[in-house]
Amino acid sequence: MNLKNNRILMVQLALQEDIRDGDLTADLIDSGTRSEATVVCREDAILAGQAWFDEVFKQLDSDVKINWHFNDGDEVPANSIICSLTGLSRSLLTGERAALNFVQTLSATATQTNHYVKAIAGTKARILDTRKTLPGMRLAQKYAVTCGGGKNHRVGLYDMILIKENHIMAAGSITQAIANARKLHPNIKIEVETENFAEFVEACAADADIIMLDDFDNETMRKAVENNPKKIPLEASGNVDMDTIMGIAQTGVDLISIGAITKHIKAIDLSMRFST
Repeated sequence: MNLKNNRILMVQLALQEDIRDGDLTADLIDSGTRSEATVVCREDAILAGQAWFDEVFKQLDSDVKINWHFNDGDEVPANSIICSLTGLSRSLLTGERAALNFVQTLSATATQTNHYVKAIAGTKARILDTRKTLPGMRLAQKYAVTCGGGKNHRVGLYDMILIKENHIMAAGSITQAIANARKLHPNIKIEVETENFAEFVEACAADADIIMLDDFDNETMRKAVENNPKKIPLEASGNVDMDTIMGIAQTGVDLISIGAITKHIKAIDLSMRFST
């Protein structure tokens, strides 16, 4: 499923769970009443989720007009108006929560990602996301990661092979696991998770496309970078936070994967206010 179709389905589900048989509170307002409203961002943020916000009102009432003052990926200062809306009051009120939920969540992912991107500015390392996403929001959050300056890892289990410790144990060895993968899926990129320097050496010899250095200390990561004659891209993973990330980046690794940018997020504070 592509991003657009996924977005349409997500919005359909969000509206169904919120509205069901109708918005009983909005019914208190005369059906012909029109209003203008603004959405304010109460904290510094990186914006993400415009298309989801727009899709909510497109499905509810295509006559609602939305004027965006920022674009996805923009830095939004606290207390900025990010967009203005005009339309039937009932439509604005009914769509308000679903629309804000998407933007506050996706902007949270973009903002968190951007914090890490800025923290390693000046190094060659890139921030990667993971599959540790909110259920049903995989594609949306991965889009938000790119808004924050990060890079997408595999989308799911179907588009790349990541051989982890349990796969290695079941296959018998890193070398055998890679051989099996090459035989079954010759055109698919293969990454191998390694937990010590000896496993790293084996993964190099077996020609992995990417090697993950899982929970390596900085000294061992630096050793892996220096002993990588084939220049296989190296991904650091585990124990990554704002206190440790610069030290990790300075070892010379190419990629740093962080589950926190999609699962340890705090929604951005947004609010919609009617002006008329």
